[in-house]
Amino acid sequence: MIDPISAMAAGTAAFNAIKKGITIGRDIESMASDIGRWMNAISDITEAEKQAKNPPIFKKLAFSQSVESEAMQAFARKSKMESQRAELKQWICLAMGPSKWEELVKMEGRIRKERQETIYKQAQRRRAFVEGLMITLGLLAVVASAGGLVWFIWQAKNGWF
Repeated sequence: MIDPISAMAAGTAAFNAIKKGITIGRDIESMASDIGRWMNAISDITEAEKQAKNPPIFKKLAFSQSVESEAMQAFARKSKMESQRAELKQWICLAMGPSKWEELVKMEGRIRKERQETIYKQAQRRRAFVEGLMITLGLLAVVASAGGLVWFIWQAKNGWF
C-alpha cells in the first residue's frame, strides 16, 4: 500500500527545493533528483487516489466511514499536487522557457510508466492475493460453521447429548 501522507510530504519538500533552485538560477538538469522525487510523489498520490476509489471489499464493509474519509483526503492531496504542478510550470516556463517544461513532461511520463510497470502492478498483485486469501478463509469459516451446525443437529436428533 502506498503511503500518501509520506508521498505528500516528500513531494512538498521536493517542490520547495525545486522552487528554490529555480530562484537561484539552477538549471533543470542539476535539479534532476528533486524533480524525480516530486514526480514520484505525484505518481504515488495519483495511485493512492485510484486505490481510495476502489478499496478492498472488506474495507468497504467494515470501515465505510474510513473509506469515504480516505477518498476525500486523497482528493485534497491530489488537488494540492495539481496546484504545485501549475506553479512549477509557470516558474520553469518563465525562468527556462517552455521547451524545458515539455522536456520535464516527457520525463514525467517515462517515470510514471516505469512506476506503473513495477511498483504499482506488484502492489496490485499483492492486494489481489490478500483479498483472495481473505475470501477463501471467510468461505472456509462459513462452511466449517455450517458443517458444525449440521453435525450438532444430527447429534442432538440421535440422542447423543
